[in-house]
Amino acid sequence: MRSRTRALLIGAALAALAAGLWLIADRWLLGTAVPSGLRLPHLDASGYFSHAYLQRSASSERFLSIDALLADVVLIGVLILYALRGQRLMGQSAAGPIGTGMMLGMLGFAVLWIAQLPFGIAAVWWDRRHGVSHQGYLSWAIESFFALGGRFLFVSLALLVAMGLARALRGFWWIAAAPAFGGIALLAAFFGPYLIPSVHPLHDRTLLAEANALARVEKVPGTKVEIQDVSRLTTAPNAEAVGFGPTRRVILWSTLLDDGFSRPEERAVIAHELGHVSHEDIIDGVGWLALFLVPTTALIALASRRYGGMAKPEAVPVALLVAIAVSVVLLPVRNVISRRVEAAADWAALQATHDPAAQRSLMQRLATRSLTNPNPPTWSYVLGADHPTIMQRIAMTRAFEGR
Repeated sequence: MRSRTRALLIGAALAALAAGLWLIADRWLLGTAVPSGLRLPHLDASGYFSHAYLQRSASSERFLSIDALLADVVLIGVLILYALRGQRLMGQSAAGPIGTGMMLGMLGFAVLWIAQLPFGIAAVWWDRRHGVSHQGYLSWAIESFFALGGRFLFVSLALLVAMGLARALRGFWWIAAAPAFGGIALLAAFFGPYLIPSVHPLHDRTLLAEANALARVEKVPGTKVEIQDVSRLTTAPNAEAVGFGPTRRVILWSTLLDDGFSRPEERAVIAHELGHVSHEDIIDGVGWLALFLVPTTALIALASRRYGGMAKPEAVPVALLVAIAVSVVLLPVRNVISRRVEAAADWAALQATHDPAAQRSLMQRLATRSLTNPNPPTWSYVLGADHPTIMQRIAMTRAFEGR
């Protein structure tokens, strides 16, 4: 028994190491757009933001960070209770092992949604109080509930795959599960753009022409640029790159196209998102996910052995605990990767636009419109920041000017 467990752990470590070396070589050594010797100057935030704003944004960031931290603590606590007692919900289920396991998975996520509801409402209240959000509490709760349906579908599919593989491969199901889940994530990334609500084409012909010119500069011609109407929900500006291949596109929030942003600032946003497209960050993100899934599924396989393995529905509650706990523990690592990816997209935007002043003013406006702390405390930055700080992003524009 011990030798089998040891072989399982060694196999997980070797697979993770091999995948990690390949991805590190691809992203960190070969794929990054940021010069390896680039030094960011130290800048004082008070030179770019008022003292009143710095105090207000620090207070806002502190509340939201503590709210998120407490939500994670409650999340893990609820999962531990569910792992200990969730099997009692099986009752006399006639759905079969896999059907019963999927039922336990869906019930687990429903319980988690209820446990997280107060913290989500607190965040909405805080954003409404500071004028960042227009969304009502009932509207948020309803949308959050419907978003839960998408999670149910994903969890059901994941459990179907895991339990099916466990029945066929027994204790070594996790070796095949990680690439299988990666394939599912790849399909989700490909078709995801079609599921984004309230999206329409960019009608501003001048801005569209400039976006197409930037796409050619960044060697991703033909990338679509679309608008998502979020004005009824928030005043915060944002944008994202989604899809890959024929579904790749840049989605701009409608809040970016109001009178608060200049045309050069809008070009800087588009150039940043096109940088993600050019670097194939969506596909790389799936690769990183597959890497993290290797040790995660191996740990699930070990934890579930006490309950007869993942082929048994009794193992589902503890599998949810391990999966989400590992995700929480690895969040700082994922943030490091994400910050490096975002910094590379910032540098790509500077190279495409050659307009550091516009990118600098964009960062200032993004911060003030979203009430973002431009220089958060270290603990908040490590645990919650998936982008460089606003001051780091402004410092990059100064470094670009210096070169």
